[in-house]
Amino acid sequence: MFRRDWQPASHPRAAIVLVHGFGEHSGRYQNVGMALSATGYAVHAYDLRGHGQSPGKRGHIDGWKDYREDLAEMVRTVRDRHPGLPLFLYGHSMGALVAAEYTLSTPGAVDGLILSATPLLPVDVASPVKVAVARALSRVLPRFSLKLGLDAAHLSRDPAVVRAYQLDPLVHGAATARWGSETLRITGWIRDHVSEISAPVLIIHGAADRIASAAGSQALHEAVANSDKRLIVYPESFHEPHNDVGHDARVRDVGNWIDAHLQPDGGYTRA
Repeated sequence: MFRRDWQPASHPRAAIVLVHGFGEHSGRYQNVGMALSATGYAVHAYDLRGHGQSPGKRGHIDGWKDYREDLAEMVRTVRDRHPGLPLFLYGHSMGALVAAEYTLSTPGAVDGLILSATPLLPVDVASPVKVAVARALSRVLPRFSLKLGLDAAHLSRDPAVVRAYQLDPLVHGAATARWGSETLRITGWIRDHVSEISAPVLIIHGAADRIASAAGSQALHEAVANSDKRLIVYPESFHEPHNDVGHDARVRDVGNWIDAHLQPDGGYTRA
């Protein structure tokens, strides 16, 4: 997998593994990496298989375990690079599904979880027709590609962000039938098991998100049994809080939440 990182000027206080969303890549997280590294965090990101500069057919997995195993390898690599440091997992959109499923499947693997725009209730990319086609073709033509039809204008209120996304050669909008059926399956599985998340969790979402409804994150927050949880819904924000108008404050919220879970000596504590 292609990897990149943003390192603080001095010894990091904690490490963060960042998982991007569908059809994009880790390079679109400069706002997050630069801001969090400036406050003392080592931020590590990678391009999911079939995305960005990583290998694989665009938008394809044989099974969800492909994503889980890739993330597990990334977590091990970051743990080895920063032995003894607390490690937080930050996933956006589809990356939030990857992060949530990994955390549920591997209890104790991370010290905290940040879920951004979790698509438990997708809006404009999961029509009944697309769902039916994905499930039917997954059995007979798993690598058949479909266009998700994501509207870039729904990502951010900043026209420059939208334009950059549209011109980015590493961005793609194709997903295979197997990817579709596996994503639908794992989304349902996460809904059924979200109460079991034991790590501290921060959930953020834009109230005006037209790709994944904020109601999904609200339901997620209510379902988590762990008392160490927080939900922030940003009024008027679109699908990418970290790339939307006022993104500095949104990333700062993430940093402040992590700060609250670190002891003065750099250790880790639950709130």
